[in-house]
Amino acid sequence: MRFEFATATRIIFGPGSIDEVAPEAAGMGKRAFVVTGRSLERAEPLLEQLNKHEIEYVTFNVPAEPTAAIVTEAVKQARQAESDLVIGIGGGSAIDTGKVIAAMLTNTGRLQDYLEVIGLGKPITTNPAPYIAVPTTAGTGAEVTCNAVLAIPEHQVKVSIRSPLMLPRLAVVDPALTYSMPRSITASTGLDALTQLIEAYVSNKANPLTDGICLQGLKRAGRSLQKAYEDGSDAGAREDMALASLFSGLALANAKLGAVHGFAGPLGGMISAPHGVICARLLPFVCQANVRALQSREPSSPALARYDEVARISTGKVSAQAADGVEWIQNLCKALTVPPLAQFGLKEKDFPTVVTKAKKSSSMKGNPIILTDDELIKILRNSQ
Repeated sequence: MRFEFATATRIIFGPGSIDEVAPEAAGMGKRAFVVTGRSLERAEPLLEQLNKHEIEYVTFNVPAEPTAAIVTEAVKQARQAESDLVIGIGGGSAIDTGKVIAAMLTNTGRLQDYLEVIGLGKPITTNPAPYIAVPTTAGTGAEVTCNAVLAIPEHQVKVSIRSPLMLPRLAVVDPALTYSMPRSITASTGLDALTQLIEAYVSNKANPLTDGICLQGLKRAGRSLQKAYEDGSDAGAREDMALASLFSGLALANAKLGAVHGFAGPLGGMISAPHGVICARLLPFVCQANVRALQSREPSSPALARYDEVARISTGKVSAQAADGVEWIQNLCKALTVPPLAQFGLKEKDFPTVVTKAKKSSSMKGNPIILTDDELIKILRNSQ
């Protein structure tokens, strides 16, 4: 057995930990480039703290999932501001954008030189500027991963820029920042975290360290996701989901994912649905297809026992089997009112193109069994 494990240099977790960002930032730089989500509102307490610690800053707003054009403009502004520190506060889009800015501040050339698939895929060779990641959603785990996902509209695809050097210098996870998330975002991000935990656990690249992280995350997501959706002020549920999200990021960064994320990349470039919604809609159908395929073609696969374990944790029943876990996921998605993908423009004529692109993705290569084209198309049809 051989495996590696890497994560952010330092992780701070807990209610009120947002107050520790500015003091830590003061030891990293003097001119911060602060990347936020759609609104500055959640970042205002942090900006006040930066003022108190005499850290100059400029802000950059990421209104939606980042594109190469948006990130290129952000890098330009960060260089003009002579920023020596980057802070990302928001959802996965803001945090991923911050990772790229920090890397491009110290590495020469164009952003496209470093992009996978559509670019040259050049390696990041110089340590990025210090980067602090502060999530305000509970889903992506981007604060502890070493890649950033960017949309390339002209190619109808999402691609990554990736390097172990892009792991944040500091990740600060404050569950209190997630209290104001609307129900729809709680659902999509929470189901994204659940997806990442399940896929990393049944992945063909799982290892003993990621297994423990996944099981602990699944336990917390299983008992708290619906609670957080129904009552956003439930502190215990919000803390559980913040941990589940963090653990899902730790797991996916050190094990592969699976067919849900294999589909999510190409679908994200072809339809208007947010990443979390795509994953949420696909999750029950991918789990169902995997379990059936494993039972039919590889009944001795250890992944089946892992799906059984997911079922026992999620249902709370010691006798539960894989099919019971699939049913639990299906019922959870119904309770969280996950919309069909047809609502975002997915059409049956698109299925062959999606399948062709998905089969080439790195995430699909982590799936516990190779699914046939017919099985993949059935997943898409069910997701409509």
